[in-house]
Amino acid sequence: MKSLAKSRQAGFTLVEIAIVLVIIGLLLGGVLKGQEMIENAKIKNLANDMKGVAAAYYAYQDRYKAVPGDDAAASTRFVGAVNGGGNGTITGLYDATVAPAAAAESNNFWQHTRMAGFLSGTATATVAVPPTHALGGFLGVQANVAAASTYGITGVVTCAGAVPWKIAQALDILLDDGNSATGNVRAGAAATPATAVATSAVYGPAFVPTAANTSGQHTVCMKI
Repeated sequence: MKSLAKSRQAGFTLVEIAIVLVIIGLLLGGVLKGQEMIENAKIKNLANDMKGVAAAYYAYQDRYKAVPGDDAAASTRFVGAVNGGGNGTITGLYDATVAPAAAAESNNFWQHTRMAGFLSGTATATVAVPPTHALGGFLGVQANVAAASTYGITGVVTCAGAVPWKIAQALDILLDDGNSATGNVRAGAAATPATAVATSAVYGPAFVPTAANTSGQHTVCMKI
């Protein structure tokens, strides 16, 4: 009688399986932690971008006793600068990208502040467009649009467009009161442009987030 050798099938022990699961958990935890760190960095970068615009606005006022973009004597200060209206406010929308002209002072803001050395970027007689912020949307200034308000904020504001809902909410919590309808930082959904008179509640104490109302991009504006 011919003897047959028994084949033994190798398998994983419980200890080995536990080790693999621990490794997978550590890898997933590292990925999620990395994503959280990247998101936090974007929020802080955007906050710094907006604070930088406000700082440049006040530095220009302090040095030249005029509002950047609205400065009626800008052409006497800088070669190729376009004068503003000189009425103490800024006309035009935050995302205006037309060539500098008196009718687009929100665009001229970048020309004046860059030529003065307060902000970096291209500034010539024909080119001075608003920059993009840390998330890729436009970063700009505007004032007194739509019955003298931007989401209910009066006066000059700096606005960041194309901001995801989660980051918009976190930015407001970092800089203000965490409510899109109150305080010095307010926001509107993509369908509610920054020219809206009424505030647009897109996050805050009374807001109930759903997949529908938290999707898409938002515009966040901060009073300067």
